[in-house]
Amino acid sequence: MTHAFDFAGHALEARPSGALFWPERRWLVVADLHLGKSERMARRGGSLLPPYEVLATLDRLEAEIAATDPEAIISLGDGFDDDAAALALPDMLCDRLRGMAWNRRWIWVSGNHDPSPVCPRLPGETVDELADGLTLRHQAGQGPDVSGHFHPCVRLAGERRRCFLVGRNHLILPAFGAYTGGLAIDSPVLAGLVPQGIAIACGNRALAVPVGHPMRSGTSRRRS
Repeated sequence: MTHAFDFAGHALEARPSGALFWPERRWLVVADLHLGKSERMARRGGSLLPPYEVLATLDRLEAEIAATDPEAIISLGDGFDDDAAALALPDMLCDRLRGMAWNRRWIWVSGNHDPSPVCPRLPGETVDELADGLTLRHQAGQGPDVSGHFHPCVRLAGERRRCFLVGRNHLILPAFGAYTGGLAIDSPVLAGLVPQGIAIACGNRALAVPVGHPMRSGTSRRRS
């Protein structure tokens, strides 16, 4: 079950997966895929993680594409855990991404983990930010904007859940990647960006809870 809400005069939908859908544009927006995290950690001598995070993340993204049939897919930065992880992506996974991008636009917004243009084996184009009705960027700046970077999480019934954080000037998406961590919404940096609004928790259904006092720019409209 999705959660529909208004932000900066635009009707948007928070999906339980952590993807954002913009019906007017037919844009599917995700943040912080961090593809190749297990490869990057192994390469740098860090903790060894099961090497399935790319497949798990792409499975979820493919399901969102099938459900929404978007005209464009936008990755809000840190699509890859670093630039080398993009170059190391196996050909079969590059082919899968190209298949997911068939007949639609794919935009990679540069992040702090992947500042360089996307590998030429991959679909789409790379931009620093995208402005079209709203400004879409990796890290929140001058609002109103839609961003990622901070991996917001909220605690509900003793469970830590990834969430959208919606305020007057900033809409911050949860991390979509399988092996990504999270930052509590009451942390100083997130509380500074969104002192009031709503958090929309991900899970079996998208569930909205107030943060401070709900702001009109982040009010709910309906559920679907």
